[in-house]
Amino acid sequence: MAKVEWPPLPEDALEERFLAATGPGGQNVNKVASAVQLRLDVFALRLRPDVYTRLKSLAGSRWTKEGEIVVTARAHRTQDANRAEARDRLAELVGRAHLSPRKRKATKPSKAAKAKRVDAKKERSAVKAGRGKVRLD
Repeated sequence: MAKVEWPPLPEDALEERFLAATGPGGQNVNKVASAVQLRLDVFALRLRPDVYTRLKSLAGSRWTKEGEIVVTARAHRTQDANRAEARDRLAELVGRAHLSPRKRKATKPSKAAKAKRVDAKKERSAVKAGRGKVRLD
């Protein structure tokens, strides 16, 4: 699947914090704050109500009570790489919220499909009816 390019997020709506990354890495991980926590103020984006609702559901637990989305990136060894990954993930999240879901077209089963279903039910009914007690009349 091709990667879709989203428009850049406004800088005044973003806040970056650098943290010491967790996990393996020896002494370097304890000294260098290479992980980045990116906060996006959703209200600064001035989104349409439907986009806002989709973004809130897509963000899930990353959505805070203050109306911010928090994305943390710590996979890379450098701040720049983690910053770029966090910004890409956040831009993709906001971009996906702008895509409206396709409408479902209501359909009904064909006559052949209905007949096939009824035939299957009759066949199954006959199998089950044959399981009863045998009467010697």
